[in-house]
Amino acid sequence: MAHILVIDDERSIRNTLKDIIEYENHKVSLAEDGPMGLDMVQQGKFDVILCDIKMPGMDGLEVLAGLTEQCPEVPVIMISGHGNIDTAVEAIKAGAYDFIQKPLDLNRLLVTLKNALERSDLVGETKRLRKKISRKYTIVGESEPIQKVKAMIDKVAATDARVLITGANGTGKELVARELHEKSTRAGGPFIEVNCAAIPSELIESELFGHEKGAFTSAHKQRLGKFEQAQGGTIFLDEIGDMSLSAQAKVLRALQENKITRVGSDKDISIDVRILAATNKDMKDEIAQKNFREDLYHRLSVILIQVPSLNERSDDIPLLAAHFNALICNEYGKPEKKFSDDAIAALQKINWTGNIREFRNVIERLIILCDKDIHARDVEAYAAPISK
Repeated sequence: MAHILVIDDERSIRNTLKDIIEYENHKVSLAEDGPMGLDMVQQGKFDVILCDIKMPGMDGLEVLAGLTEQCPEVPVIMISGHGNIDTAVEAIKAGAYDFIQKPLDLNRLLVTLKNALERSDLVGETKRLRKKISRKYTIVGESEPIQKVKAMIDKVAATDARVLITGANGTGKELVARELHEKSTRAGGPFIEVNCAAIPSELIESELFGHEKGAFTSAHKQRLGKFEQAQGGTIFLDEIGDMSLSAQAKVLRALQENKITRVGSDKDISIDVRILAATNKDMKDEIAQKNFREDLYHRLSVILIQVPSLNERSDDIPLLAAHFNALICNEYGKPEKKFSDDAIAALQKINWTGNIREFRNVIERLIILCDKDIHARDVEAYAAPISK
């Protein structure tokens, strides 16, 4: 059941709309003028708002401006007995979802209301998903090493500086990349991740730069590469130390000229992307062994961020345990488990060779296998870390 607000100075129109909408099993609130409607929006949450345009004092377009500021995600349907094309266009440009003329056509009203409610549901679902994703990729911790990482992110996120993120497997390099994107001016654009280690060397160029139809045997149609997909946003080249030398040369050109060329084409395509990269390798060794281009390394590493291992930030384990406890129990639809002090202490004694990735797996295992209270004996029984 949705909650609909009707703002109209004519009592007969308000009551008619109320009867129609309540017949569709929705809750209706009524406001006799614009200020009253804006006040009601401040006091409660509405799924759709119907607002008259011609009202004494504050007219509908002024009310619409206030509604757009207070609750931009709520669809507003404007209604008027004096409407024309110009008025309708002005209302839509000002942020209205739709415009309906009086006398009201019942079918048109119900269809518009249904569509507005579907839009409202989609907006709500999108916000929930974004919140869920944001929570999943949160950098958790207050230890000194992780505070340094967060401070560096805050300093460089708003720039377009290229960043090379280093650290062992499972430390959370992707979280740093996502945080840099979310805090940047490109946050509204795409975040495209490429795992360079997971793509065969013969396909990496096609994956990054795209290809034209017929460029090779299986190229049955044109395909956009990851750089084009990231246009206006951020591309994250994970495990870049595993990239082939030929692909490295093309990435270097993209950095130098802000242009790419699809496989099988000689046409340059301009790109506007921020490049973030990550690796678990010692890049100086890779350069010395001729596995990685030194000029590309220097292009990528304008800013260097070293992500600490979990062993270096064991003070964060209580916060990480609480974070993953809430996250995993929510995914499983279970009440959160309680970790005793001795369980936390036992977790802090473990040598976490797999870092945050291993830690999350252990927390999930404990949540599945243990009762509502988790103790040190449970950690000792189920953690089973891999010793060095």
